[in-house]
Amino acid sequence: MDETEDLTRRHYLTAGSTVLGSSLIAGCSGDSSEPTSTAAGTGNTGETDTSTPTDNGSYTASIAPVGDVEFDSVPQNVFTMYNQYADMLVALNHGDAVNSMFVPDMAGPSMNHYYERLDGVSFEWAELPNPYNNFSKEFFYSLDSDVHLLDPAWAITQDNWDVTDIEEIADNVGPFFGNFYSGTHSEPQAPYAESYQYYTLWDLFGRVATVFQERERHEQLRAVHEDLISTIQTKLPPEEERPTAVRVTLGDGQFWTYHLNRPGFWLADTRPLAANDAFGDETWDGLWGSVGYETMAEADPDVILHLWGMTPRYDMANVRDQLTEHNVGSELSAVKNDRVYAHGMRYHGPIMNLFQLEMTAKQLYPDIFGEWPTYRNGDHYPEIPSDEHLFDRDRVAGIITEGNNPEAGS
Repeated sequence: MDETEDLTRRHYLTAGSTVLGSSLIAGCSGDSSEPTSTAAGTGNTGETDTSTPTDNGSYTASIAPVGDVEFDSVPQNVFTMYNQYADMLVALNHGDAVNSMFVPDMAGPSMNHYYERLDGVSFEWAELPNPYNNFSKEFFYSLDSDVHLLDPAWAITQDNWDVTDIEEIADNVGPFFGNFYSGTHSEPQAPYAESYQYYTLWDLFGRVATVFQERERHEQLRAVHEDLISTIQTKLPPEEERPTAVRVTLGDGQFWTYHLNRPGFWLADTRPLAANDAFGDETWDGLWGSVGYETMAEADPDVILHLWGMTPRYDMANVRDQLTEHNVGSELSAVKNDRVYAHGMRYHGPIMNLFQLEMTAKQLYPDIFGEWPTYRNGDHYPEIPSDEHLFDRDRVAGIITEGNNPEAGS
């Protein structure tokens, strides 16, 4: 098992039945990529502009479970843990503010594989420390961040952390501003459960945009996303004509398995495609499980989406070799029909979401959205003929690098 999967297992084991930080990896379809925001403890009608200016020129932004947070100025030095927040900052043209990131040697190159297709967009990750390796108050003090894009309800699940530690860091360093459990709709920790709310990926992005006073960029990118979702969902075939699919990671003699269509923004790149989840009826002890080759053969999905396949953690040629050389794996329909695809990252933000939606559409429905090109280990996101793009790269790049893009929203 590689480091990525090992981290996932350890997160799961610290979480009990709530799977706390799990799915490094984790976890219907209507007219948007995610259902309307709902709450764990209180109601939520969805994301709006949460910014509130004050008389002294400062402003507040709001997020559950933290509540209102006041800022004197736009943060310049920003702690991020899970990679969706780093992707959000790149989308808002504040990527240089990121001072830390989860597994940077995996996430950084993977993010840049997507950004390669956006003129002028890139991310410098090589010198960033991994908070998971040193999740201590001393580390937080050393970074001296203006804001921590981190859910305190998740942070207290880590060794030697409790609410008093959260308050200390918030008072002496910088506030927390994050929401983790919207990723899976799993239950947050008791001290924060009553005030918890679940957000969609794009609602969460909007709240982060408020912190950085970048509401316009957010709205323009959200319009691209809404156009993409409309393009996809107006062309989906009837449910009975959709392929069966699984999202898995190949381990040592087994497959780590994840749902496709459950709630939560970790599934914001598969749920809108509404494929028939071959393991959709399975309820695992947590939000993910594992199956052997025989169980996979019984499900025999039309399509296998290999999670993390476009990251440096996996070589898809090796994955395919393992499957074809296995006496059961070689008989899987997806293997015989060459429909085992490298897929993206669970922890993805808005830019990655656009690309991963396009990728998934082509992998599941090539007759409708165009063939997915061959992907080889270490390649950037494949070049696709412009007439087969499902969203406008120039429009997205212009929003990020120039801000007021006259074409946005058109």
